[in-house]
Amino acid sequence: MAGKFTQLADEVASGIGLIREGSPESMKAFGALSLAATADKSLDPKTKELMALAIGIAVHCDGCVAYHTRAAHKLGATREEVAETVALALYMGGGPAAVYGADAIRAYNEFAGTTAV
Repeated sequence: MAGKFTQLADEVASGIGLIREGSPESMKAFGALSLAATADKSLDPKTKELMALAIGIAVHCDGCVAYHTRAAHKLGATREEVAETVALALYMGGGPAAVYGADAIRAYNEFAGTTAV
């Protein structure tokens, strides 16, 4: 059974597919932007996913938290790296970011198959 964050991350990916069906040229351009922004250059892809996660937390985006936590986990991010990312997002996003930051830790635990505190 998929957990809450797995389901949410899957819904984000599915939603992108729905948009692609309705507006293929827009999503083609968005995809090109995504590839360019996440390419392994001065910053590695894992670092960029952690940055995206911090932004998702700070702007209070549930889907972003799930999607980018899963991507960071798949790229080898550790729980400690996610926790540091949450701390930075808290610094930038204030109290509301704490709620989303806690969700990022829960999401990481789900993707890692752990219940660590």
